[in-house]
Amino acid sequence: MSQTSQVQSAMALLISAFHKYSGKEGDKYTLTKGELKDLLTNELGDILGKTTDQKALDKIFKDLDANADGTVDFQEYVTLVACLTMVCNDFFKDQKKK
Repeated sequence: MSQTSQVQSAMALLISAFHKYSGKEGDKYTLTKGELKDLLTNELGDILGKTTDQKALDKIFKDLDANADGTVDFQEYVTLVACLTMVCNDFFKDQKKK
């Protein structure tokens, strides 16, 4: 039996994290603003800091909600994670240059 690769494990974790928060309110396949706040605080708090600034949260939500349906779907969530991953990669790349 082959072992799961790190990338496959990371993908499974992304899916699992999304569904851990989606569906607590409303549709189980999307995140409401409250669910997104919980996900950002609990899962990405070390990177983003604690999400207590309502205006910042509103902007993140509006920017993520590409189709303006009032929720964040899985594709919109993955876009956020991909962007944060690129920022982190750039940060670590810049740290190595110093």
